[in-house]
Amino acid sequence: MDPIRILLVDDHPIVREGYRRLLGRQPGFSVVAEAGDGVDALSAFAEHRPDIVLMDLSMPGGGGFAAVEAILARDDQARIIVVSMHQGAVFAQKAMAAGARGFVSKASPPDELVRAIATVMGGRRALSTDMAQEFARAVVEASPVAGLTPRERDILLLLMRGMNGRAIARDLNLSSKTVQNNLSQIRAKLGASGDADLVLKAQRAGLVPAL
Repeated sequence: MDPIRILLVDDHPIVREGYRRLLGRQPGFSVVAEAGDGVDALSAFAEHRPDIVLMDLSMPGGGGFAAVEAILARDDQARIIVVSMHQGAVFAQKAMAAGARGFVSKASPPDELVRAIATVMGGRRALSTDMAQEFARAVVEASPVAGLTPRERDILLLLMRGMNGRAIARDLNLSSKTVQNNLSQIRAKLGASGDADLVLKAQRAGLVPAL
């Protein structure tokens, strides 16, 4: 199986070195090119045609948002994950609107980045846990899910990220029965007929981007 070919875009060489070391330890990952600004990022993308682009936002050469748009203008199927020090939900929203398929904050544990790459390669969108929670908090007050408790929101968010009840229980350190009871309560509150309908209603309410 061919390795996942990755382009690193960040204006700090030390940061790129950290990514390269992290990804080099992962089986099936290969860093094929690096760039320090948006202009070089577009050139590197055109030359190397990577499977994944890891993109910083605060850079010379127009910045990360401009680079995302330029790469997607060249190839609308490009898989771009923004990796940024900015943690506000507005940055994640803007990145996704620009066409990025993932957003990982630089405050995240390293395994969040590895998981995001695998998720995007699997055809889904990816948010690091901290950004997903921030995103949810930013929109939940104005949505039909405002009546959910914090635990119910966490469970619903994980469900929307593709986890089943058993995986949610492990992630939140809860019993499977507790998770199932909470899911029943969430379905009742949102008038959902099942988990698929629950995810659809939550997506329509704007809890997280559709995956």
